[in-house]
Amino acid sequence: MTAREDNVARTVARARQRRRNKPLPPRTFGTRLSDAVAAIVGSWRFILIQSVALLAWITGNAVIGAGAWDPYPFILLNLMLSFQAAYTAPIIMMSQNRQSEVDRSRALADYRVNLRAEADITLLHQKIDLLREQQMLELTTMLREALARIDRLEGPGAPRLP
Repeated sequence: MTAREDNVARTVARARQRRRNKPLPPRTFGTRLSDAVAAIVGSWRFILIQSVALLAWITGNAVIGAGAWDPYPFILLNLMLSFQAAYTAPIIMMSQNRQSEVDRSRALADYRVNLRAEADITLLHQKIDLLREQQMLELTTMLREALARIDRLEGPGAPRLP
């Protein structure tokens, strides 16, 4: 093997050893909850339900007028939406961070596989080149033998084709 292939092989071997020694962390209640919240809040169903609820809230308070539970400018509604955003944003970020870690580990595994595949392909190219050289050597030897036979059959003074 070349120095580069040897380096790749050592890197892959070390990575395999680290993977064997480092099991995937179990999903905790918090990670499952953050994934569930992100899945719910990031869906069209949630957006439609929340839009209908907001429309009903605004319509109900606008129809009742000054005696409504949250008259215009809907300060209670604004407070509730701010509260919702304050809690869902960090929860969604936790889910995205965990997914980023999973994606990063998958990308690293893919990179390692690609390195190994590159080393294998390089080795195959070397083997094919070696086979081609052997074939060329055999063909050259056979051609020399054929020319030597022709020379013996025709004799030393026979004219040759260019």
